[in-house]
Amino acid sequence: MNSFKNLLCYRFQPSDDFTPEQLEERLQKHPFTPCGRNELQRTGWISPCFFSDNLVFSSSGYHLISLLKEERILPGSVVRDEVQIRVNKIEADEARKVYKKEKDQIKDEVIQELLPRAFSKRQSTRALIMPSEGWIIIDASSFNRGELLLNELREALGSLKVRPLNVNQAPASVMTSWLQDEHQIPTGFEIGDECELRDTSAEGGVIRIKGQPLHSDEIVAHLETMQVTRLSITWEAQLEFLFHADLSLHRLKLNADYADQLEQDRPEDEIADFDAAVTRTGLEMTRLLPALIECFGGEPVSE
Repeated sequence: MNSFKNLLCYRFQPSDDFTPEQLEERLQKHPFTPCGRNELQRTGWISPCFFSDNLVFSSSGYHLISLLKEERILPGSVVRDEVQIRVNKIEADEARKVYKKEKDQIKDEVIQELLPRAFSKRQSTRALIMPSEGWIIIDASSFNRGELLLNELREALGSLKVRPLNVNQAPASVMTSWLQDEHQIPTGFEIGDECELRDTSAEGGVIRIKGQPLHSDEIVAHLETMQVTRLSITWEAQLEFLFHADLSLHRLKLNADYADQLEQDRPEDEIADFDAAVTRTGLEMTRLLPALIECFGGEPVSE
């Protein structure tokens, strides 16, 4: 299994009757099927692994699922040009003005005619459900993609008690303090060489820094009027990622030495290798997320 590249974290409260068997049964009722000739898009569940038709892959209490979205690529400029051609013809042939309502009808006709000839784009989104730990983590960089998967999962299950991760202390303020005083950085975490600074004034200027020592006097001087909104972090010399102030993780990857160690221990059997990767991802997140949350004062008690 390819490692998750991005991470959106949601708190999850499973229902009392939640089981992987029930999850499989519910997802099987909403499988992916390709777009019809006159459909703009479709979503549905696909197998997260190459060796099985099952829609849920479970390992050590962690459940991997995958949503596939297909959408027709129909550029707006193509539609607008064709609509205008038809409007111009009507106005010339019939010597009358075409108004908005009729233009909208023409646009619908154009879309329906062009859709069967349009190319399709497919995009899959994976999620790891961790019921014992109370997490759903989604491999996506966009919250819109995360919400799409959760909405489809909610529709399949009938209900879904889930909410985005929240913390007590503003991540931008905390990360800014780490650059102002490196002794503030929690044990187990190391700062990399990349960050984004955003102006706290109304002008909202942005400075992006890469490949430089982040505790230099020049960068620290900027923190008088700016805050850190993105910061590269290494955790326990194992995982590297770019942490955003909205609590999302991006460009997640294994530390080179750790990756080499795992490569030496990889099972030769592909199924066993996939199973081990799912378990490792779940165990890493089980340790990383609480440590990360503690950096920002924990989660609100009311939630």
